[in-house]
Amino acid sequence: MSWLILHGIGTCAYAASGAFVALQARYRVIGVFILGLTTSFGGGVIRNTIIGVPVIKLWDRETLLLVLGTLTLLFLLSTKWIHHWKKWGFFFDSIGLASFALQGALYAKDVSGNLGMTVMAALFTGIGGGVIRDLLAGRKPIALQEEVHAILALLVGLAVWISGDMYTHPMPLLLLISTTVAARMLSIRYKHSSKHKEFTP
Repeated sequence: MSWLILHGIGTCAYAASGAFVALQARYRVIGVFILGLTTSFGGGVIRNTIIGVPVIKLWDRETLLLVLGTLTLLFLLSTKWIHHWKKWGFFFDSIGLASFALQGALYAKDVSGNLGMTVMAALFTGIGGGVIRDLLAGRKPIALQEEVHAILALLVGLAVWISGDMYTHPMPLLLLISTTVAARMLSIRYKHSSKHKEFTP
């Protein structure tokens, strides 16, 4: 149950993140769905390729319907609400980073138990979809500009390798995700504050 909840949260968050980027780039319905699907599944495709698990296992009907439903809702509401939701883009991206990095690490540890494999799976599952999304949107990938993005994914992978079984339970799982999201949002706030001070007369 914890895995299903984690998977659902991460999938919806990254689908929403992809939709926001597409809408801000003034893409229409096809762009919204392509970026949303790419962000949701891109990291998993890279992870499965690295650890040798068939990519076809990502495409279960329930997950695909969840992503398509999320993207449809966001597109239908975009005309009135997208300008109010721009500030939520980083938040959804942070949730996707945390939950997907944790999913990737748990999956890799279960398959191999190898430290390097677990950490790399956390990294590429956490940031892979976002990198592909940004490239398709014609902008520099956020994950390659912010060191904290990759560092947090690597730390999640390390935490899972050290005590992976603990994160199959709801409370430790929620605590790790919340801590990762909070750290990312604080780094974004600090970065924006620093830029504002730098350009303030």
